[in-house]
Amino acid sequence: MSLLPRAFDVKPGEKFDVVIIGMGPAAYSAALYSARFMLKTLMIGETPGGQLTEAGEVDDYLGLIGIQAADMIKLFNKHIEKYNVPAIMDSVEYFRKENNEFIVKTKRRGEFRADAIIVAVGVKRRKLNVPGEAEFTGKGVSYCSVCDAPLFKNRVVAVIGGGDSALEGAEILSRYATKVYLVHRRDEFKAQPIYVESVKQKPNVEFILNSAVKEIKGDKIVRKVIVQNLKTNEIRELDVNGVFVEIGFDPPTDFARQNGLEVDSHGYIKVDEWMRTNIEGVYAAGDCTGMWLGFRQIITSAAQGAVAAHSAFNYLTEKKRKK
Repeated sequence: MSLLPRAFDVKPGEKFDVVIIGMGPAAYSAALYSARFMLKTLMIGETPGGQLTEAGEVDDYLGLIGIQAADMIKLFNKHIEKYNVPAIMDSVEYFRKENNEFIVKTKRRGEFRADAIIVAVGVKRRKLNVPGEAEFTGKGVSYCSVCDAPLFKNRVVAVIGGGDSALEGAEILSRYATKVYLVHRRDEFKAQPIYVESVKQKPNVEFILNSAVKEIKGDKIVRKVIVQNLKTNEIRELDVNGVFVEIGFDPPTDFARQNGLEVDSHGYIKVDEWMRTNIEGVYAAGDCTGMWLGFRQIITSAAQGAVAAHSAFNYLTEKKRKK
């Protein structure tokens, strides 16, 4: 099986019922449902799997027990291949409406035409950008405490950050890990006070404030995290089995605004309960939306992708009926 199905079958200028922008779980789900609705569908994205490529073991997707993320992505590809959905690796520069259809401009493959668009471009997780982070991603370094906490039962972990996601992560991890270090650059938290107070009551959570991670060390998996106090310059080595980076996300605000999509106060694409954006015929799904903002999961992204495809199908059906 090829990495991406039917990528070379697609011709520049080709017309599709639906073009899906993105390649994460929301995009794959939208592609599957769109194809099952008998819509001619194209998926365009930069990285098959999106942020899923940064995960190791996935154990919170119903029916796929303890599957490796790479194997999950292969299954996603295999499923849309069954329905002959072509997927091409490219970046979408912009889309525009012209003569009652959308023109989608890509960086390398030219333009494609579509009657409807589903935007599933995800978000970019903020990184620490320290030695060892990339090397141990999926091998102890995680960017989702909610997703991976059960995998660290009876282990020692460090959570990095000071916002809601970091404190929520420390709270969840404290139920599984024997010890949780919460490392934050400042002595005050951005998180809601109720989260802070809750974590303070946990006997197995230790706060390491005014400190930053300098390096992550290990062999085949994470073994240590090196932390420096920003006031005293003191270096401390923490023996840990996992490092959870919870320092926030960068929403696709620029991409959204460039294409005329409304964003919320956080910079995420505004959608209604049917994944409709402010532009008729354009839908959005997954982490790029403000829907379920505090609970980013593979399964919720996939659900949104399915809903977006259903909405696109209804839109196109109604459009044909009016002709």
